[in-house]
Amino acid sequence: MKAVIVQYTVKAEFVEQNKANIQKVMDYLQANPIEGMNYASFTDENNPNTFRHINICKDEDTLKKISQVALFKEFQTALKASGPVEAPKATYLNLVAAGYEL
Repeated sequence: MKAVIVQYTVKAEFVEQNKANIQKVMDYLQANPIEGMNYASFTDENNPNTFRHINICKDEDTLKKISQVALFKEFQTALKASGPVEAPKATYLNLVAAGYEL
C-alpha cells in the first residue's frame, strides 16, 4: 500500500475556486473510479486556506494514475497559476498497518 499527503496554502481569494476545481476532479473520479485508489481533499480546520489531499493506493503504479487524469492536470495548472502562499509539498507515507483492505 502506498500513500501520499499533499499540503499547500492558497490566497484567500482563491479558496472557493480551488474547492470548485477539486470538486471537478472528485466528480470525475466518482464517475470513473481508479481501482485500488482512495483519494480525498480536506481543508485545515484552523486555516481554511490550507488544503490537504490524501491519496491511498494499493501500489505505486496506482498512485501514479491520478497524474494521468486531464482534470487533475487542469487543477494543478490553475493552482500553480494562482500563486499559492505555500507551494504544494508531498509527504510519502510508509504503511505500518491498516484496518481495511484496498
